[in-house]
Amino acid sequence: MPDQENSANGAAMEHHGQTRYIARFTRAQRTLHAVLFSTFLGLAATGLPLRFSESFWARKFAAIMGGFGAILAFHKLCAVILTLAFLIHVKDLFTRAFLRHEKGIFWGSGSMVANWKDVKDLVGHFRWFVGLGPRPRFGRYAYWEKFDYWAVFWGMMVIGFSGYAMWFAPFFAHFLPGWALNAVLVVHSEEGLLAILFIFSIHFVNTHLRPDSFPMDMVIFTGVESEEEFKTKRPLEYEKLVSQNKLAQRMAEPPALWYTNFSRSVGFAAIAIGLLLLVLTLSAYFS
Repeated sequence: MPDQENSANGAAMEHHGQTRYIARFTRAQRTLHAVLFSTFLGLAATGLPLRFSESFWARKFAAIMGGFGAILAFHKLCAVILTLAFLIHVKDLFTRAFLRHEKGIFWGSGSMVANWKDVKDLVGHFRWFVGLGPRPRFGRYAYWEKFDYWAVFWGMMVIGFSGYAMWFAPFFAHFLPGWALNAVLVVHSEEGLLAILFIFSIHFVNTHLRPDSFPMDMVIFTGVESEEEFKTKRPLEYEKLVSQNKLAQRMAEPPALWYTNFSRSVGFAAIAIGLLLLVLTLSAYFS
């Protein structure tokens, strides 16, 4: 019976020539990511001119936008949209964990919470880099993806609270001392710079510019990966699906050509904007 089921899975996956696709992200997850990266770009593009308002490029940008007041208004709009997206994500996690009682949300191979295997994978990866061991075999999420996730999660808490404390200072002054309101200005500015440097360097490199994804990892846009790519990047998850006869359940249609091209254009535009902002940030910070 297992052989027959595996054969049925293989037959079901054989379509659209020899290229078979496996679903990785849902439409809701991809939409949330689109809101996240677009609003983050908006926050970076408006926050940097406010932070480095004396820079030549910041004054030029302000003139185009209609002044620093207009830039601040757009900055706040992006902040509200990103906050709503963050709250939707937290609500989804709460619903899945405590109402639907889904297993593995906070622990296990499919969780974004780091575990001992991630520590061993990190050490093993560095050993592999210098030729001292085999390449680690990853599951649904690699250690650097979990690091990226929690960096954003933590950043949302710190940057979000400090930003709203600045925005609604009279309200927060009722229960925060004066020195704390001064501190949030520094925290918001420095944490924002840290987020920009991290996303536009570490995250871009880890996600899109590493050899097995260069020049761009399209899965967060299309939601699917070819079976060969999936098997190579996430062998443990692939083997688990095969052993549990669930591979056919993850079968997906290939993305339409127009959608792939559109996603690639959006992705390259985001990377180009991010790298430009990174250069402007470094030039302004060290000038």
